[in-house]
Amino acid sequence: MRPKFLADSNVGRLARWLRALGYDAAFEAHVEDGALVRLALAEGRVLLTRDLDLMQRRVIASGQLRAILLETDQVSGQLRQVARALGLDSGLALTRCLECNLELDPRTRAEVAQRVPPHVRATQVRYSECPGCGRVYWPGTHWTRMRSALAAL
Repeated sequence: MRPKFLADSNVGRLARWLRALGYDAAFEAHVEDGALVRLALAEGRVLLTRDLDLMQRRVIASGQLRAILLETDQVSGQLRQVARALGLDSGLALTRCLECNLELDPRTRAEVAQRVPPHVRATQVRYSECPGCGRVYWPGTHWTRMRSALAAL
């Protein structure tokens, strides 16, 4: 079973990169520590943080809630640390919305034709759409750069 994550306010960029890898990565920017812990427990998520005080909570120290104390402020180092700790893979990379964390739905060119730039319509055949925010994705140059960055990690 693939792990699900909850990133605290200190590691929001990491959540986006975990989503890019295809993992369910929730992000809570303005939640107090107790609520963050309760949410992670209720949803069976691994808590990701740079907050040493948060790691001292009994539920984390006892192992009841899995949490990873990230060692660096650099998102690439954070992603490498989490990938090593949990054996993450990139098999489902670029299958989740980077904004709202939902799984993307495949779309045809005709379904998104009016919502993508003309040069994209002319050059791309594969599209995905977020069922939540409606953002449309396609495997263009940004996609290629992200895949390269993920492979390097």
